[in-house]
Amino acid sequence: MFIFNPWWIAPISALISILVGGYLRSYVNRQDPGTERMRFVSDAIKEGARAFLNRMFKALGLFVAAMAIVLLIFLPHPIWATDRPLENIIMALAYLFGSACSAFAGYLGMDVATDANVRSANAARRGITEAFNIAFRGGAVMGLSVIGLALLGVSVVYLLTGNPNMVTGFSFGASAMALFAKAGGGIYTKTADIGADLVGKVEMGLPEDDPRNPAVIADNVGDNVGDVAGMGSDLFDSYVVSLLAVMLLGNVLGGRLMELPLVYAGLGVLASILGVAVVRVGEGGDPGRALNRGTYFTCLIYAIFTLIASWLLGYDYRIWLSAVVGLIAGVIIGITSDYFTSINRTPARKTAEASVTGAAINIITGFSYGLLSVFPPLIGIALASLTAYNLCSPLGPGYGVYGVSAAAFGMLSVVGMVVANDSFGPIGDNAKGIAEQSGLGDEVIEILDRLDAAGNTSKAITKGFAIGAAGLTVISLLAAFREVAEVLTGEPVSFELMNPLVLLGALIGIAIPAVFSAQVMLGVSRNAFRMIEEVRRQFREIPGLREGRPDARPDYAACVDIATRGALRELMPASLVAIATTLIVGFIFGVEALGGYLAGSIFSGLLFALLMANAGGLWDNAKKYIEEGAYGGKGSEAHKAAVIGDTVGDPFKDTAGPSLNTLITVISLVANVFLPLFILYSLL
Repeated sequence: MFIFNPWWIAPISALISILVGGYLRSYVNRQDPGTERMRFVSDAIKEGARAFLNRMFKALGLFVAAMAIVLLIFLPHPIWATDRPLENIIMALAYLFGSACSAFAGYLGMDVATDANVRSANAARRGITEAFNIAFRGGAVMGLSVIGLALLGVSVVYLLTGNPNMVTGFSFGASAMALFAKAGGGIYTKTADIGADLVGKVEMGLPEDDPRNPAVIADNVGDNVGDVAGMGSDLFDSYVVSLLAVMLLGNVLGGRLMELPLVYAGLGVLASILGVAVVRVGEGGDPGRALNRGTYFTCLIYAIFTLIASWLLGYDYRIWLSAVVGLIAGVIIGITSDYFTSINRTPARKTAEASVTGAAINIITGFSYGLLSVFPPLIGIALASLTAYNLCSPLGPGYGVYGVSAAAFGMLSVVGMVVANDSFGPIGDNAKGIAEQSGLGDEVIEILDRLDAAGNTSKAITKGFAIGAAGLTVISLLAAFREVAEVLTGEPVSFELMNPLVLLGALIGIAIPAVFSAQVMLGVSRNAFRMIEEVRRQFREIPGLREGRPDARPDYAACVDIATRGALRELMPASLVAIATTLIVGFIFGVEALGGYLAGSIFSGLLFALLMANAGGLWDNAKKYIEEGAYGGKGSEAHKAAVIGDTVGDPFKDTAGPSLNTLITVISLVANVFLPLFILYSLL
């Protein structure tokens, strides 16, 4: 007799999501790509993005292969000390599978984004409705592909092994790849952006995305490799890790709690598909409000679906409530990000006003608002954790932490819709750039400016979701780390702060996000220096380039190559230092110190991530507000000051900030994956 297991809804929903993503991609590709000049610019962007990702993935292949060999030899047991070598083989294969899925998700999203941008630009000649639909559906391909591939990958590993510990290998592969992709893409995009802005806008007085600017194609490529491919891998990783944390704790508690998150995940996929279907904007509509309505609708449908499933399957309603608490916390974090970054809100406008007095006051004002912006999300994460814990703790020992994990996953359960909104941003930004470079006229550029502004805010909201979910998830992973450590050692494990080993680990952990941020931003600085010199050289040595003579063609390829080579050179050290430090703390100081280290990195990482993401988005929209005509408009002294503030914020919001939530996830997974070795071989 055929028996349907409820958790099978996860792979079924994942396949539906991938198929719907394929349908939307065919819709995008059927649209008119526009004039020959538009197609030329679009092809150059696509070629540059593909070249960067191909070179990055080849470079990362060595790291992935080396780590797979390490897992094969040492985990989950040293190969020479176990009679179950198959588990080591499965762990290594799961790791490779996770790396491949994460890379493919990012690559696929980038590919469709570079098809959607030119079609959205061309559609803007007919009005905002068609332009918005193409840009959003292009982003939705990314969103539905990410959630579909992530959930399908987890389901396949679990189906073949029946062991959530093997899913840890899949998650570790996804996280490591996401960290490199996000850091590398972020360094690339900000290298190009800073070079284009400081020379093109500030020194030469050119408009944004002016075809005379040699760095303009590299800038457009950066939007795709950083904000689409990088963020796709990032949220793929966050989603998988949040799902894994609930499964690991459910495995400890027993019963059906290990498979419950798979049921909820499948329903979250269906809710995201419905949310994508209802997003529309009329000719006089507000794209930002349309995106927000879609997110809220998706959250509501998810809450209803999971409530019905809990009733039908007999899950305790307190677990459902915990997931809803996480969802609400995610919305609150999104609203906070919207307030502190939106072009229509007080912080951005006050920062724009401060630009009248120069760049210094602009930077001080924006940074101050960025500091203020961390308070509501951190309070929201804390209250969500407390509420979820208290809801589920009466169910028995360990259930409180399970509730916190459910809240984390609840926050990311609608990630398909969240990624669709995020990918919409760079598609709109690229569409505007293509329109500028193709001379489509002020009316078209004004329409695409509205999409770009909405996309900039939606990216900030997405980052808030990702950071908040990462915070709750790594708290869950910390709890899972302690639970597994107690099982392996047979002794109680405590992370009491007055224990000198725990305190030592916490202080080292607090420093790691700061060190990582410094390394990646210094990487941007070094690479941007090379880019600025190249752009200046071309304006100096190519006669007629600044004047726009037809025979004066900028060397776009040289700038793309500088951004590519520099990003690949800079991305590895920062990521490897964080991973190596985690291993050193574990092997030298042991499990208790590592627990403190994880806690310190979590709290420091959340603070820096929220500050950087929100301050960077704020500076960007303050600049856009001036470009709309405030305080003298484009070319004014206030505008030049705002461009400098935006340039400072670029590596904040697109390099260091969004990489930090991936960093703390990777650190937590390294600790969990290598825990058996730390217990066996630590010096203290």
